[in-house]
Amino acid sequence: MFKHKHPYPPFIKKDTTKLIVGTLPPPRFSTGELLEKDVDFCYGSYYNSLWLFIDKIHQLNLRYDNSREAIEERKQFLIQRKIGVCDIVESCERDKIDASDLGMKNIKLRNIISYLKAYPNIDTLLFTGGNSKNGPEYFFRKHLKDYNLKLELVNNDIPRIHQVVLPGKAQESVKKGRIIKTVSLTSGSGAANISISRLPLYKQLKAENPEFNTFDFRVMQYSEYF
Repeated sequence: MFKHKHPYPPFIKKDTTKLIVGTLPPPRFSTGELLEKDVDFCYGSYYNSLWLFIDKIHQLNLRYDNSREAIEERKQFLIQRKIGVCDIVESCERDKIDASDLGMKNIKLRNIISYLKAYPNIDTLLFTGGNSKNGPEYFFRKHLKDYNLKLELVNNDIPRIHQVVLPGKAQESVKKGRIIKTVSLTSGSGAANISISRLPLYKQLKAENPEFNTFDFRVMQYSEYF
């Protein structure tokens, strides 16, 4: 049995307005066995592609290696854009040492609601995946039940958008509460390519430009939120 613990604490600043919420990085980030192009930071797997999308959108010319400089480049981008990272899984156990969400069991979640309360400028959660089992949106829905809260659908198009209303303090009952928007972005994993290829919008764009691919689709989608 492999105990898979998240290697990074949440990366949040006082003025953070958006929070990237995933599950866990691949086990090698917990064991320190990084690949040559991995960056020792949130979403540092070269094969996860999140930073490749961001790099493409903003033409950052990021480094992809184990250097301290590569880490700082990413931190500075997040700080400038008021974006934080707080994956929802603190730890889990695995029978097989891989990065599969479905392979996680005995899962311990982070208290995302407590972070939202501690950082009142956050108004948007960016899930790196949809509501499939053991995905970030799936766990967040489960987490909300502990507070008798639930997501309300705002837009059913891809990426799906929901919202949850955090209640104010008792003495502030005249207020409706604080609205947190959630955006379920298409996962950066290769497994999501099949679902992308089935989307009518992707088929339309592919027909208009045969060179258009799933990487381009994610760049187009992510550009609105990053």
